[in-house]
Parts: sequence; C-alpha cells; structure tokens
Amino acid sequence: MERRQNPSGEWYRKPNRLWLVLAGIAVLVIVLAAFVSRRREVPVLVAKVTRENITATIQTNGKIEPLNNFEAHAPGATTVQRVLVREGEHVKPGQLLVVLDDVQAQAQAARAQSQIRAAQAEMSAVRQGGTREEVLTTTSELTKATGDRDQAQRNLDAMRALEKRGSASPGEVADAETRLRAAQAQVKMLEQKLSSRYSRPEIARFQAQAGEARAAYAAAEDLLRNSNVRAPHEGVVYSLPVKPGVFVNTGDLLVEVADLSKVQLRAFVDEPDIGRLQSGQQVTVSWDGLPAQHWDGKVTQVPTNVVTRGTRNVGEFTCMVNNPGERLLPNVNVNVAIVTAHHEHALTVPREAIHQDEEQDFVYQVVGGELQRRKVETSISNLTRIEITQGLPDEAVVALSATTAQTLKPGMAVRAVEQ
Repeated sequence: MERRQNPSGEWYRKPNRLWLVLAGIAVLVIVLAAFVSRRREVPVLVAKVTRENITATIQTNGKIEPLNNFEAHAPGATTVQRVLVREGEHVKPGQLLVVLDDVQAQAQAARAQSQIRAAQAEMSAVRQGGTREEVLTTTSELTKATGDRDQAQRNLDAMRALEKRGSASPGEVADAETRLRAAQAQVKMLEQKLSSRYSRPEIARFQAQAGEARAAYAAAEDLLRNSNVRAPHEGVVYSLPVKPGVFVNTGDLLVEVADLSKVQLRAFVDEPDIGRLQSGQQVTVSWDGLPAQHWDGKVTQVPTNVVTRGTRNVGEFTCMVNNPGERLLPNVNVNVAIVTAHHEHALTVPREAIHQDEEQDFVYQVVGGELQRRKVETSISNLTRIEITQGLPDEAVVALSATTAQTLKPGMAVRAVEQ
C-alpha cells in the first residue's frame, strides 16, 4: 500500500486499487454462483402421502324401473267414461281406477252367445245324425224301405220257384233280382244316413264354427271384464294418460300402478369394469332432479353378456334400490356409483404422482431437494387418489409435475411447491 500524510501531518496507508477490484470480482462471482445455483432448482408441485379411508367405485348412469308394475291397456276401441284416481295417489287392491264404455262389448257378447247356441245345435245334430225332424223322417223312410226290400226278396223267391216248374222265364227272374238289389241299396243308404249322415269335412267345419263361437264369447267376456280397470295390488298411480270422454284405441295405455317403496335400477358398465362387479355390492344413486338426496341399493344381477351401445361395449346389470318417500320416479335417468372395494387407513397419493414404464409403477420422491425414483405397488383407487401398498414410507413427499412443464427425472434438483 502507498503511504500518505494527511493535512494534520499524520501518515496513513491508501488501499491499492487492484485489491479493491479483485475483492469486488470475488463478491460478484459468489453472488452469481448462488444465483445460477438457485436457477437450476426446478419448481415442482408436491404432495405428502397420507393415511385415509379409500373407496373404489365404478361411475356410470342408469334408468329407474318400477317393481311389481301393473299396466292397463284398452281392450278395444272405445271411450273412457270415468277416471276415479289421480297421478300420485295410493290405491288398494281391487280399487276401481278407470271405467270404459262397454256397450259394444255387451253387443259382442250377445252375438257370441247366439253363435255358441247355433254351434251347439249343429254339433247335437251331428251326434244324433240330424235334427229331430230329419231323424224321424229318415226312420220312417227306412221302415218303408225295409218293407220294400222284404217284399222284393219274397217276389224273387217266388219267381225262382216258378222258373223251376217252367212257369217263369229267366228274364222275369232277373227283373226280380234287380228290384231286390235296388231295395237293399235303399235300405243301406238310409241306415248310413241315420248312423253317419255328415262327412268328416262337414263335422270338422261344424267343430271349427263351435270353436270360433267360444273364442268370440271369451273375447267379449274379457272385453267386458277389462272395461272396469281395478288395481291388482297396493301401489301408487304413477302414470295416468287418459281423461274422461277421450277415445282410446285398442292397446292404448290407460293407467300404471307400482309399489315404489323399492325400485329397480338398470344400468351399463364398460367392458373393462365388468369383472369388478359382484352381486351384493353397495350402490349409491343420485338424481339431478333432487341433487341433495341420495338413495342406497345393492347389485342384484351382474352382466351375463356384452352388447354394443353406440361406440361402447357394455354389460347390463340391475340393482334393488330403497326408495323412502317414493320420490325416485320410474323412467328417470340417474347417476350411479358402485362400490367395488373399501380399505381403511390406507396409504394414498394423488393419482398424478404415479408413473408407469414397461416394468413397473413408480413415483418420484423428493429427498434433500432432489428427485429419487421409487418403485411402488398399488391397490385400489378412486377419482383422485390411489393406494400405495409398498415402496413409500409414511410422511414421504412425492412430486406431481414441474410448474415449468419440464419432464421429471431422477436426480433433478427441485424446489417444492405445495398444491
């Protein structure tokens, strides 16, 4: 250092400029090194593994169907006379619901009865060989023909005796034989008329007419019976599309009644999830019409085959669902969650923490500011988290993703950013 004297006469040492420059450079290098070192740390989102209860579910949708459903349809084209219930009304077994105009049904029944009586008369005539008058006439004719045949036989016997004595010619004998054969044929024809007057085709036709008459009467009786619609069991009237005075065609829906305390859910799951379904699994149902309410049920039947619906290969399954308050209505579309597994106090991480390669599942654990690859074994999962059964300790911190969109790698220096 250079020595100098101040105005008061005291001596002091003046710092060398070179040393000042070197000191400044050293400080700058240290600061820059620290800055560069900090810039190499990649900011990543992290999460701690946690112990919690985890439930695995299959999410799908389905449709509600009534159980023990009763549908009444118009038995014929007619007019609705009376409607005695309202939609939503509870009804008892045997309660009258709808009354139809039955005038035409009564007329059909009367015509059918007349046809039955005529058919019965025809069949009686078949069994007896004709009507009473016809039988009496045929019997009388048979008696006369029998007498004619006997007389012809006596005449023939007499002619043959005369021929032997030479008093009658062979021609007279032949005429007597011809008259006998004619009389015998008449007797045989009348006997057949009494025993089997009708041919087989005629009998078949009469039998068919009798069957048609009975069927017509049964149809008319059914029409009359169904003109008064009654509830077959206790339930709720949930569909009533008709009003008094309206005209209905054959087959038109009149009323629907069902016990809605329990309903059936019919739903579909994608083919990869079918193997996870089992009878008795818990089901939770929600409906957009009542978003604050949920219904519980159980799987009653698992898929037995796979069908194509649109672009999906799915299996159909059914569930029995409790419906307290009967607010879950038939034919509504609902959201469905099937519980396939539930584990208590499971070690879980966010699903996005899990990575896969050709060999294994793994995570990146944050240890001392660096990423370390950890092989893990997983179990069940829900929409957001997955259970870790082996490979991570409690309280471990795992990386999810870099905030700078960089690819995570083992050994990468990171700065943890809490979610």
